[in-house]
Amino acid sequence: MTQNKKWNLTMLCDFYELTMGNGYLQSGHQDRICYFDLFFRKCPDGGGFAIAAGLEQIIQYILDLHFDPEDIEYLRGRKLFSEEFLKYLENFRFSGDIWAVPEGTPVFPQEPIITVRAPAIEAQLVETFLLLSINHQSLIATKANRVVRAAEGRTVLEFGSRRAQGSDAAILGARAAYIGGCHGTACTISDQLYGVRAGGTMAHAWVQMFDSEYEAFKAYCEIYPDNATLLVDTYNTLKSGVPNAIRVFNEVLKPKGITKCGIRLDSGDMAYLTRVARKMLDDAGWTECKISVSNSLDEYIIQDILRQGACIDMFGVGERLITARSEPVFGGVYKLAAVEQEDGTIVPKIKISENVGKITNPHFKKLYRFYGNDTGKAIADYICVHDETVDDSKDLEIFDPEATWKTKTVYNFTAKELQVPIFVKGELVYQCPTLEQIRTYCLEQVDTLWDEVKRFDNPHNYYVDLSQKLWDIKYGLLKHNGKA
Repeated sequence: MTQNKKWNLTMLCDFYELTMGNGYLQSGHQDRICYFDLFFRKCPDGGGFAIAAGLEQIIQYILDLHFDPEDIEYLRGRKLFSEEFLKYLENFRFSGDIWAVPEGTPVFPQEPIITVRAPAIEAQLVETFLLLSINHQSLIATKANRVVRAAEGRTVLEFGSRRAQGSDAAILGARAAYIGGCHGTACTISDQLYGVRAGGTMAHAWVQMFDSEYEAFKAYCEIYPDNATLLVDTYNTLKSGVPNAIRVFNEVLKPKGITKCGIRLDSGDMAYLTRVARKMLDDAGWTECKISVSNSLDEYIIQDILRQGACIDMFGVGERLITARSEPVFGGVYKLAAVEQEDGTIVPKIKISENVGKITNPHFKKLYRFYGNDTGKAIADYICVHDETVDDSKDLEIFDPEATWKTKTVYNFTAKELQVPIFVKGELVYQCPTLEQIRTYCLEQVDTLWDEVKRFDNPHNYYVDLSQKLWDIKYGLLKHNGKA
């Protein structure tokens, strides 16, 4: 019965969000305004930054928040929830405010990527979907950006659909990979839904289907003369694959005046094989023939084989990208930062832990990024209380994150507030950019980071500082065990 029901993603929530919601209602807290921050604690793969992604899907989710009659009946059947709460859910809609960092923005640990201001039940109920959307797509966008940077300007395609953990992971993973800088995908539906350009030519099965490798190549070039990329490693790359490709290019493409074509390798010593293949193609006059490779690639393998002189024009990166195999958890969290009293006073809240990394930054906050006016590079990020403003006409002293007893003076800079309004009183006020615009913005913003921050290993710790006012509030709460 329920197997054929279309999923209502409102029900994609942790069960405690419903038990707490019922509890808030029963204890009279249902209308209390709360402020929650979504942030992460550590960059994947030991990198210097992450890429924010997943906001568009959150917007679609918020717009469709509702409970169907069968959802209410299911909850009634659990015999945990009051009829008052179930009645409340029948007319449930999101009525709060959301601010977010635009997709494609480089972000750093402890920074609020999303801030939610809403009545307690609403703010609590959206936790799971906000986290899964940001955690997944930010993870893949971050990994993709690392891979793209390793390729040093060469084309990178996302090839991982068949290894992704489910259909959503494949489809939205391709979207996130494109935001991070990939040029396209092998996933057809991601092209259809999001415009992530899909492409592909043949698998080994095509070559094996014919009586000979030569016949397989010739048939393909005759059918697709303008998209002729031949997989040359089914049998022997250098003894048969590349020679047969050259023969077919000469017989089929050359008479048509076509000079653009390609070969692909999916196994073997990529550095050695591509060097030799490049020479064979060039000696045969096919200097415009592109060489692409795949086979369990990641940023480190790509970096290594390029250093070894590999002659590669395009990389197809699959499982290690779409699953972020080296570190498959982004680690975003959603924590209460403040509550609002009836008179509008905002009361900061803090989570205290013996694990220092789990202590939260309290209060309703703003997030700024400082750009050097002389270089255009990002200098530091600055988290302050919502009612503070930054005067970028004056020098500002911030803490060095590597040694908190040191300070750094920031001067000749422009301050930009990173979070933008998405929903105001439940109404969407944000115009989603196109995916192409998000990708372009992402690459531009990554370019504002210094190379030291972009290193794969031991990157420079980017400055992320709290304002003096916010630090005093945080220290006061720590000193008094969370009480303002």
